[in-house]
Amino acid sequence: MKKLLLLTATGILLLSCKKEMIENHSEENTVAKTGAQNKARSMGAVQISGTSFYDATDQCNSAGQGATYALNMTGDLQGCWYIFVDEFDCSPSGTYREIGREYFVGTYMGQEGTFWTTYKFEAKYEGCAENGSYIGAEIFGRCQHPIVDGSGTGVFKGVDGRLDMKDDIEVGDFPYRGHLQF
Repeated sequence: MKKLLLLTATGILLLSCKKEMIENHSEENTVAKTGAQNKARSMGAVQISGTSFYDATDQCNSAGQGATYALNMTGDLQGCWYIFVDEFDCSPSGTYREIGREYFVGTYMGQEGTFWTTYKFEAKYEGCAENGSYIGAEIFGRCQHPIVDGSGTGVFKGVDGRLDMKDDIEVGDFPYRGHLQF
């Protein structure tokens, strides 16, 4: 009888310990997974892409933002991309250069936020105007958009990264790709 009682008590003790080990292990896995996800979000860059196009109908109200003009963003970034031209010049060969700032207002993965970029645009046009602007059709163009440190709000709080656009002259839009690092 003592043996049976001892075996029963040992079995209950083992099952109890096993259950506690499983619960602790499960809890550790959850903590480890959450930590790994947060670490991946803070350590790695997220690739993004999409297409932008001139806001021809002024849905973004660029004048209301004080912007020179705006783009509509589709793809990973959805919203308005406001452009503030600071400087431009054009060489006699038709090479046009422009620098400025941009303000994105929209969503990423369904979450709202904003951020600022600086940009450098280079393109080839048919010619140049006396005031340093371009004349005629664009032959090719591309630009780089590094995100300004500390400018992000909402989903973009703390974001770093860069977007690049290459103008699709035939279609008339501006595909973008880049990375965001949170």
